[in-house]
Amino acid sequence: MKTCRLERDLVEHLSHHGDPVLRRSLAGSPGLDPDLVALLGRDQDESVRFAVSKRPDLTEEQRAGIDIDFDPRLHHYPLDWVTDLHDDPAALRRLAASAHPLVRRSVARAKRLPPDVVELLARDEDRVVQLFLAESCDDAPADMLLRVWQWWTGSLSAPDRPHGHPNFPRHDLLRHADDPNPRMRQLALDDPESTPELVERFSRDPDEEVRYRAAKDPRLTAASAVRLLDDPHGHIRQAAFWHARLPARVIVRLLRDPDTAEPAALPVPVMKRMLQLLPPLS
Repeated sequence: MKTCRLERDLVEHLSHHGDPVLRRSLAGSPGLDPDLVALLGRDQDESVRFAVSKRPDLTEEQRAGIDIDFDPRLHHYPLDWVTDLHDDPAALRRLAASAHPLVRRSVARAKRLPPDVVELLARDEDRVVQLFLAESCDDAPADMLLRVWQWWTGSLSAPDRPHGHPNFPRHDLLRHADDPNPRMRQLALDDPESTPELVERFSRDPDEEVRYRAAKDPRLTAASAVRLLDDPHGHIRQAAFWHARLPARVIVRLLRDPDTAEPAALPVPVMKRMLQLLPPLS
C-alpha cells in the first residue's frame, strides 16, 4: 500500500479496519484524499498517527497538529522525501522549523545548509539534530561541535566526528586543561601551545580517556610509555605498547612473554616469525 494508489472506497474501508497494522500501512500510501489523511491523523493508535505525521504532502501546520509521542532514544532513518530536498534552500528553511523532530533530523543530514538554517538547527532542543549536523553538515558551527563533543564519542559511520570536523576548534583549548569534564580536559593537548609537561600530567590523570589521549601523544616520554603498560585498561596498555618512544628492549620482553604479547595485536604467525629473528637475550 505504500507505493500503490488505492481506490477511494477501499481506502475508506481500510481506514476503519480493526487491525492497526493495516491502518498504519495505509497511512503511508501516496495520493490519499486530504479528508482521509486527516482521519488517519486522528487515529486512536499512536503508530498510525506517527506514520501520517511523516507524510510529505502535509503542511508543517498540519504535521504539528498530529498528536505523536516521539521517543528521542529510538533509531529512525532519515525521511527520503526530505533528503531529496537537500538542494532546495527554501524547502530546507521551511522544514528546519518543523515541529516534527524526524523532519528536522533529516534536514540536519544535508552536506551544506544556508547559514540561517545552520544557526537554527545548532540550537535545536533535540540533541540528535545537533549530532546529525555535526556528522553530516560541513557548515556546522564550532560552538555546537564543542557541545556535541562533550557527550558523543563518534559512530561507526562517522567515527571522526565531531572532533574531525573541519570547523572543530583547534586553538584556545588550553583553557580546558583543568575542566572537570574529562572530555573537555583532553582537548587541551590539541592546542598548538600545549607542552610535553601537560602530556606527562595527563598521563597520570584519574580519567582513563584522558590517559588514553596522552598515551597516543608523540611527546609522551619513554618512561611514561613504560609506566602506562601497567595501566588497568587494555586500550591504554595497547596505545603505550605502540608508542614510538617505547624502548626496544621493553618491546622484546613483552613479545617474548605470552601474557603480555597480546597488546601488540599481531597475528600469531607474525609474532612467531619475529621471535625467531630476535637474538637471544643475554
